[in-house]
Amino acid sequence: MKQEEGVVIEVKDGLARIRVGRHSDCISCGACAGAQNVVVDAVNRLGAEPGQRVRFELQEEQVLTGAFVVFVLPLLAAGIGGILGWQFGIVQGMDTVNSESLTNPAISGALLFFLLSLFGVKLYDRKAGRNRQMKPVVVEILS
Repeated sequence: MKQEEGVVIEVKDGLARIRVGRHSDCISCGACAGAQNVVVDAVNRLGAEPGQRVRFELQEEQVLTGAFVVFVLPLLAAGIGGILGWQFGIVQGMDTVNSESLTNPAISGALLFFLLSLFGVKLYDRKAGRNRQMKPVVVEILS
């Protein structure tokens, strides 16, 4: 379990919206422009109130799964789409070596599968956002 600290900024429907300071994982990644002011929704079983500093816990497997879905899955999909497009081009008798841009079946396949994977990422995000078991949990009220 990974623990982080932050300040509760809002409480609604059993969830605490927590502003989290930039931590070591965010500093090393730098993928998010707004990493200084990350806001997390956590299950508020302890009844934390706005303004209180809290410690919350999240499962590292959820972080790893999310990172895989967002960063690795689209690249894998593009690679598979490129290979399938290339094979399709060969079966159809197309020139897969000298074709340019989107007329190249490998590029078209990679682009199509990449875009489809982004749709899958969005579906995963919606599912994860509604699932309370995937959310962090407030484990301690610090002040």
